[in-house]
Order: sequence, then structure tokens, then C-alpha cells
Amino acid sequence: MESPCILVCSIDMATGYCHGCGRTRDEIGAWTVLSPTDRRAIMETLPARLETIDKKPRRETRRQRIARLKAQGGT
Repeated sequence: MESPCILVCSIDMATGYCHGCGRTRDEIGAWTVLSPTDRRAIMETLPARLETIDKKPRRETRRQRIARLKAQGGT
């Protein structure tokens, strides 16, 4: 199943959009039950939504942590 998730799961309080993918909490929660047409329609709006978010979260993301641990030889 296609998903815009990039493992940066943090909601911007001003817009209600995820900093990583641009979806709302409701869209994220319902993603697996939405039709492919509905998912595509939402995905078309995401680039414009991400432009409305003022700042990105500063915390280390799961993907960054995994990459860092791999580079350090950890698990």
C-alpha cells in the first residue's frame, strides 16, 4: 500500500498537519481503510500542505536514529 509516511511523526499544532507527510491525524488513522482513490487524492494535496508548516521538528526521527546506530555499528 502506498503511503507518504517518512517516519517523522509530529503534528504541527497550528495547521494540524504532520511535519513529515502532511496528513492530518484523522487521515493517518484511517489510511489503511481509505480507498486507493481517496489516498491518491489526499497525496496530491500534501506538497501544498507541507509548505504551510512553519518549522520542522528538531527531534531525531526513528529513521535518523536507525541510520545513526547502523553507522555506529549498533543494532
